[in-house]
Amino acid sequence: MPATPRTPAPEHLTDRLADRDVLRRVAAEPLIGLGAGRALLMQLAHPRVALGVAEHSDFADRPLARLFGTLDFLLIVTFGTPEEVARISAKVRGIHTAVRGDGYTGNDPDLQMWVNATLIDSALHIYGHVMRPGRAEPGVAEEYYRQARVVAEVLGCPLEEQPPDLAAFRAYMDRTLAGLQVTGTAREVAAAVLWPRRLRCLAPALAVFRLLTAALLPEPLREQYGLPWSRGRRRAAGLLLRSATVAHRLVPGPLRRPPQPLLVRLASHRVDRTLSARRAHRRGS
Repeated sequence: MPATPRTPAPEHLTDRLADRDVLRRVAAEPLIGLGAGRALLMQLAHPRVALGVAEHSDFADRPLARLFGTLDFLLIVTFGTPEEVARISAKVRGIHTAVRGDGYTGNDPDLQMWVNATLIDSALHIYGHVMRPGRAEPGVAEEYYRQARVVAEVLGCPLEEQPPDLAAFRAYMDRTLAGLQVTGTAREVAAAVLWPRRLRCLAPALAVFRLLTAALLPEPLREQYGLPWSRGRRRAAGLLLRSATVAHRLVPGPLRRPPQPLLVRLASHRVDRTLSARRAHRRGS
């Protein structure tokens, strides 16, 4: 089998990707994955993102494809070499070029920034409230934000168009969340992800996924999505999250974190397969 051709990384990208120590340290923790559903539903709360997903993805047949696709891309940008990042980013930008509709395009820098912002905000939420509640290291959140901006940058959102520091980012999140209104389209996509008809064999795991997603979402969005919530569910979610905190503290880091090269290889394989399937679907439609 021929080796995958390498795409040279632009010089500025190589320089930026040399500065990922805190991004990698936080992203390597498995608990960060608890925020995946939160990030996805926050993304869908933006009407233009929800419309783009609904019109350009097969979420009904493959309800978790976007979630895992986003996480795989994030893994590659976080842990991959500059050449690997450049190659995957070029492919994703090419796919995004065909994503367009009424009021949105896949290469819109504002939407790219919002999608990445939900990932950053969710990772920092897990870091501060689950991994290290009351024990966060000074400066880690600020540095994580500074380094994580590269995810949107490699997709085409210039660094200068993103909030320059953590305080500005927090203000951007507050301002954007206050203006969002969950649409019927967003609820439809969210329901397909949270209650997938084709994954009933994973019912217990999906029940936990739904519970934690509802618990971690900002309350206004949880209410707009109409997610089930009660005192009992709040207690159950709290118990699960406290157990995750204890496990994080007790299990040594080398045992918690999977090998990074393996993560990149698996993520690259899945991203390539997903993008090939999407190109084939477009050619056949």
